[in-house]
Amino acid sequence: MISGISMVGVMVGSAALIIILSVFNGLEVTILNMFNTVTPELAILPAKGKTFNPDTKYFNDLKRSKDIFSFTEVLQENALLKYNNKQAVGMVKGVSYDYLKNPKLDSTIREGRFVLNNKSGYSSVIGSALQTYLAVNTVDPFTELEIFSPKKDIAVNNINPADDFVNKSIRVSGVFEIQQEFDNGIIVPLDFARELLGEEKNISSIEINLQPGVDVDKFKEEITEKIGTAFEVRNRAEQNRSLYHILNTEKWAVYIILTFILIIAIFNIIGSLTMLVIDKVKDIAILSSLGASKKLIKRIFLLEGMMITMSGCILGLIIGLIFYFLQHNYGLIKMGDDTLISSYPIGLKWKDFILVFVTVGIFSFLASALSSNLSVKKIDQINQTL
Repeated sequence: MISGISMVGVMVGSAALIIILSVFNGLEVTILNMFNTVTPELAILPAKGKTFNPDTKYFNDLKRSKDIFSFTEVLQENALLKYNNKQAVGMVKGVSYDYLKNPKLDSTIREGRFVLNNKSGYSSVIGSALQTYLAVNTVDPFTELEIFSPKKDIAVNNINPADDFVNKSIRVSGVFEIQQEFDNGIIVPLDFARELLGEEKNISSIEINLQPGVDVDKFKEEITEKIGTAFEVRNRAEQNRSLYHILNTEKWAVYIILTFILIIAIFNIIGSLTMLVIDKVKDIAILSSLGASKKLIKRIFLLEGMMITMSGCILGLIIGLIFYFLQHNYGLIKMGDDTLISSYPIGLKWKDFILVFVTVGIFSFLASALSSNLSVKKIDQINQTL
């Protein structure tokens, strides 16, 4: 019974660890998919300064590359936005029309449509956070969003402060919702952004998405070699360093905490084997009298401890696997009505199963080895008694 309780403890700890790691895998995939909707596979940015001129031979040749699916020129800057009597500061992102090739853009739309140009002229798509704060009505054709940007190269201050700003109005055609970092911005056509920011040629970055099957890392290396040190080429992980760091840190922090709990459950085997050794003193004496060595008797209890803990670990992994299939197919545990996804996402990685199995194996061996030493002491006591 005591051995069974120890096995159940290891089983529960192993199952909890694999389930939590799988949920973190699912959350990681979900969050990254949300970010990857608007984050390009590669981004080219200036190493110094905010803007650069893309009208060079290399960039023109790169734009015509067969490996590239979309080549988007981006010009972005903070600006003051005004709608009716409300004002807010947001990021204005001007994009060329290759940006609309992204098939996942429509999945980000919460209201209206993702349209940047129509018969009536320029249109914009605003983030949900800005839309909520400014109370923008996308179905109102008469009220447009006003955007103010400081004029460049102003020699002296004018009597009227409004003369120091470029004021442009644009209709809002839709509202997107991705994540707070992106939802505080507005996407506009590149030509509109040039007029607003006073940039005739320069852009802030180039966003590149590749054709299916093209190796991103290899393509990045090719660009880096040819582009020189004046530019930086970043993949998705480098564009969102903080996000990837947070996801990895949280997962490993939870793993360490749950591993400590699992270690406590594993070391309960010491108490279980101690009771077993005390209960089997007569059997130890008989084996010893028949010529069994200390090493043999020690190995018996070592294997006994390993059997108890590893059986619990395997059962825990099986329970975790069953939970994965149930959650993945049926969504047993819900997240709530106000969330983008109805149930907790879950992802399966075999390396997590191997990690848990190896962790349990190492600490169960240590615990069993400590417990088996007690059997040797009992043999010495028996020999002294005899």
